[in-house]
Amino acid sequence: MIEILTPAEVIRARETGALVADILQAIKSRATVGTNLLDINRWAGEMIIGAGASSCYIDYEPSFGRGPFGHYICTAVNDAVLHGKPYNYTLADGDLLTLDLAVVKGGVAADSAISFIVGSSQPLESITMIDATERALYAGIAAARPGARIGDISHAIGSVLSEAGYPINTQFGGHGIGSTMHQDPHVPNTGRPGRGYTLLPGLLLALEPWVMADTAELVTDADGWTLRSATGCLTAHSEHTIAITGDGAEILTLPTPAQ
Repeated sequence: MIEILTPAEVIRARETGALVADILQAIKSRATVGTNLLDINRWAGEMIIGAGASSCYIDYEPSFGRGPFGHYICTAVNDAVLHGKPYNYTLADGDLLTLDLAVVKGGVAADSAISFIVGSSQPLESITMIDATERALYAGIAAARPGARIGDISHAIGSVLSEAGYPINTQFGGHGIGSTMHQDPHVPNTGRPGRGYTLLPGLLLALEPWVMADTAELVTDADGWTLRSATGCLTAHSEHTIAITGDGAEILTLPTPAQ
């Protein structure tokens, strides 16, 4: 299903998007050396419930996962890149942590992911990889405008990732979003311009470039959810939810400006 939101629904999507971004930034500020991933999950749940929102993950049970996800947030560390199921792991200095969060509030969902380095260590490989996913994300956003096609976004994202030297996996990528978290159209992280669904005002997309340092192959953890690089190499992931407007794209998952 491809869902086109009304102007009133887009307004509600802004509120949901800001909530997602604010929760991610709050957790980032608290996630230090010694933090347990289960604490991060607890913090996310407290903030979601406290805001009167609902988690998109607790009861999420797609074909690619084993049973309901059962947690409020995805936490992926180092070689884990997608669908990281929180578990009893304590963060160490230099860990590359990805937080991926989706919630529903006011009947509209928003989805965002950030990658960052924990502690005082700043490994160059991690910095470079995070930067590549962020640049690819903003290239995809710049290509998202009325009348453009999904392939234009995919090509923009893929061009940045390829030029940075990263293999690209197309099993998982961006997606439509609206009253539910995952909808059509699928937005691969590489593609041919001028192909695919034509973008219309009111369409919401979650764009999410993610990479693994030296492979495009994923393996699934024993938890049935967490996806890791097949070689054990480092990974990174960046994501924003955007709304197609009359003249371009609006990023919905930006933090509330400081007062």
